Amino acid sequence: MASVTFRNIKKSFGKTDILKGLGFEITDGEFVVLVGPSGCGKSTLLRMLAGLEDITGGEILIDGKVVNELESKDRDIAMVFQSYALYPHMTVGENMAFSLRLRDADKGVTAERVEKAAKILNLDKLLGRYPRELSGGQRQRVAMGRAIVRDPKVFLFDEPLSNLDAKLRVAMRAEIKALHQRLKTTTVYVTHDQIEAMTMADRIVVMHDGIIEQIGTPLELFDRPGNLFVAQFIGSPSMNVLAGTARKVEGSFWVEAQGAYWPLPDGAKVTDGQSVHYGVRPTDLVLAPANQGIPAQVVVVEPTGAETELLVQVGQEKLVLVMHGRTDVGPDDTVYLALDPANAHVFDGASGLRLD
Repeated sequence: MASVTFRNIKKSFGKTDILKGLGFEITDGEFVVLVGPSGCGKSTLLRMLAGLEDITGGEILIDGKVVNELESKDRDIAMVFQSYALYPHMTVGENMAFSLRLRDADKGVTAERVEKAAKILNLDKLLGRYPRELSGGQRQRVAMGRAIVRDPKVFLFDEPLSNLDAKLRVAMRAEIKALHQRLKTTTVYVTHDQIEAMTMADRIVVMHDGIIEQIGTPLELFDRPGNLFVAQFIGSPSMNVLAGTARKVEGSFWVEAQGAYWPLPDGAKVTDGQSVHYGVRPTDLVLAPANQGIPAQVVVVEPTGAETELLVQVGQEKLVLVMHGRTDVGPDDTVYLALDPANAHVFDGASGLRLD
């Protein structure tokens, strides 16, 4: 196992800056997820760590050693790709053993490692099959097995689940997380799916437009997003956000937005008349008794069984409310919204930074 350090990493294609001086450290045995929208630079950063992209500026260290000039094969990393990248003419066992064969590893050691990895991934009965005879999930496990047999210092995953259907993605998320808990190998995982990031990571690095917006544990990012971008990117359904103005009323601050006054959390540092963005997660909005909250008109009701999702309109804005259980309200009904001020989030209207 090993630590990974990025120091002021820059990457440019011509005059276009893709990464703009990133720096952070991944500790030994940690599972870190790089997440962000398409084009934010997360896959480029992973490929630079793997030695598949040149580094324009800065240093990458693995276990304290600068690897900028090292060939990919000499970095002691193993990468699992989105496309599986299996050899169609080789069996499962041959695919898993291929990297060791290239190194002229002892045949006995190779067979032992393949057998061990196959048992971990429940592939031991499929070693004689060819990739065309496998499901998508089985192919992805073979790609993971090929990485495991190398016993690398660092595992790299580049959106490995994006080709799988929704049900299989959920199952594979659990398998990858269980695999990491068993092997304790330092892992860097790239995805655009924030649910994958939330459920799998020890820490998440949120990237946007070539910079790091915030780094933290999944719950830190969910509970205390540092800016408006992180607030709206982390969480599903995404956070409701209203543009408004801070108002001081009888000694207390509120946010005036869409014709209503919204409560501020303790510690929110605002000034009277300040332009702000007011955020509340769909699960933190609740239905209040009639005439005792903020009035809203129901637009859509989406029952899912255990939960019900309501799309409601306040003024000119639409908000999402997720409630446990079921409701008898329907479209065009008037409901009243309430929330605990402690669950509200407020951001500066100009910079988007959290105000507390």
